[in-house]
Amino acid sequence: MSKKKLIRNAYILTMDDVRREFVGDLLIEGGVIREVAPTISAEDAEIHDATGCVLTPGLVNTHHHLYQTLTRAVPGGQDALLFGWLQTLYPIWSRFGPEEMFISAQVGLAELALSGCTMTSDHLYLFPNGSRLDDTIAAAGEVGLRFHATRGAMSIGESDGGLPPDSLVEEEQAILEDSIRVVDAFHDASEGAMVRVALAPCSPFSVSRDLMRDAALLARDKGVMLHTHLAENDEDIAYSQAMFGCRPGQYAEELGWTGDDVWHAHCVKLDGSEIELFARSKTGVAHCPCSNCRLGSGIAPVREMRDGGVKVGLGVDGSASNDAGNLILEARQAMLLQRVAKGADAMSAREALEIATRGGAEVLGRHDCGQIAVGKRADIAIWDTRGIESAGSWDPAALLLAGPVKVKDLFVEGRQIVSSGYITSIDVPLLVERQNRLARGLME
Repeated sequence: MSKKKLIRNAYILTMDDVRREFVGDLLIEGGVIREVAPTISAEDAEIHDATGCVLTPGLVNTHHHLYQTLTRAVPGGQDALLFGWLQTLYPIWSRFGPEEMFISAQVGLAELALSGCTMTSDHLYLFPNGSRLDDTIAAAGEVGLRFHATRGAMSIGESDGGLPPDSLVEEEQAILEDSIRVVDAFHDASEGAMVRVALAPCSPFSVSRDLMRDAALLARDKGVMLHTHLAENDEDIAYSQAMFGCRPGQYAEELGWTGDDVWHAHCVKLDGSEIELFARSKTGVAHCPCSNCRLGSGIAPVREMRDGGVKVGLGVDGSASNDAGNLILEARQAMLLQRVAKGADAMSAREALEIATRGGAEVLGRHDCGQIAVGKRADIAIWDTRGIESAGSWDPAALLLAGPVKVKDLFVEGRQIVSSGYITSIDVPLLVERQNRLARGLME
């Protein structure tokens, strides 16, 4: 098979530095975009005809809990606020083991791929019954997505005034030791890396002040990024003010949790001073609009963040608080919520798509991804606009207004992992069967 691939006749949304859009061709070789132009000649290349399709950078998911695909639509948590939702689900999650982690991750990754996602982070913060971060990294390797695994942690259980049951928390020294292990074993700092690792204590209310500070010091010693939940809802703000005597942004800054190597999930309740802090320090935000709606957390001030210079990417969040992992629909929801809050001209379809691609890559520190440009990694989504969803659309680039919501073809590092709407790397029907069997076992 030819090492070169030539995608022809696509409407290309580059998301490059000048945001070019044109009908043309794209040449891939060695996992990298070698040429983008109206017409490319490459006689030795494998041809992919994209007539009638829109080509975008692969979407980037900056926040997920993949293990939660096993606990979608759990009745006791369907209508609960964040803290009550957690208390419903923790006992179920405590029954997970390595198989549950591996299979649920594969399901979540396959779902993301079908929605145009080529790179995702995953926040795994509980490790019951022998589970390890290794389980989800192995799952990503089989599916073929670019993967940023974050080694999460909880250390304050119910007996110490925390939310999680004591069976789901770890000793802080053990957390730090395993963090070193996974970084040394899996983190790849090189350009084009398929796996990177970040350190990610679950939240300021599930670990100690010491662990937050120690994790920041360790991450910087190892040269990896930091991630946690922050300012998600009113309960979160009240907890921070009661326990720490300050707002979440101030707490993060005091402990070394701001900077261009940090990104926080949600940030629904950031105030103006915190937005200015994040912009000044180049701290990133993973915006999770569907989960924020589902849990009634509110509408994140994304317009203010973007206008203020904060790096913003998108996250589908876990499937127990979103119930779906469709990243293109997440981008649409982000656009719609800003319009609800600020008016119909608050966010265009193109800007929301930029947040979902280039924006997410910038949040994850991946300047080798997120754009269709020469020298960038060949992470590419191709959307067929000849179907019923897009029929009658005047603007092929307005995917978030007129679909489609499922990708036709998907390339990661130049390798095709979705072809004509089907995952090529794994047996999806068998995977779904295994996932449903595990879910039934948890219900018993």
